[in-house]
Amino acid sequence: MSETMDYLERFPAFLQTLGDDAVALGELVSESALPESARQTLAGGLNYLFKSLDLIPDGIDDIGLLDDAFVLRMVSEQALAEGATDLSPDQLRVLNRMAEDMDLVGSFLGSDLPRMETYVKGLRTGSARRRSAEDIVHNATVQGEFLSDLRGFAQSYRPPRFTREEKTLVKLRAFFDAKLPRQA
Repeated sequence: MSETMDYLERFPAFLQTLGDDAVALGELVSESALPESARQTLAGGLNYLFKSLDLIPDGIDDIGLLDDAFVLRMVSEQALAEGATDLSPDQLRVLNRMAEDMDLVGSFLGSDLPRMETYVKGLRTGSARRRSAEDIVHNATVQGEFLSDLRGFAQSYRPPRFTREEKTLVKLRAFFDAKLPRQA
């Protein structure tokens, strides 16, 4: 199967599971067996779901939520790299399942992958809905509200249609190329 066909087949699955993926990762934010840096990485990536200005506006047909799905996969990989060794097998399975998709995401992003990695790492210091990753990890009240918002997102989430045409991938690449910050 060609890479293009692989993207057109697998990216819609990312969209199908986005709500459930968000909740599963959200449950790890309070997991004390996970190093604080990994929890902040996950919180920053999940907080991205609530940013009003993200890389690709959510309302754009086909691709508007794929950047969100890519971010969740990338923070899963980063959390594993930050030492998620003491988690239960089920918790590790959640992170591993999404991190394994990074081969496909990396292949798709190509030379834009380092820019995306830098952008996603920076989400730890940003905020959305007046919540930073640090607030989410350290403040039980903020964390509870955040997890409630994630569950609400998942409950109301309806996967967008994904047109399995090459022009969809061209449009997706163009957004990443234009919107990812250039490194100095």
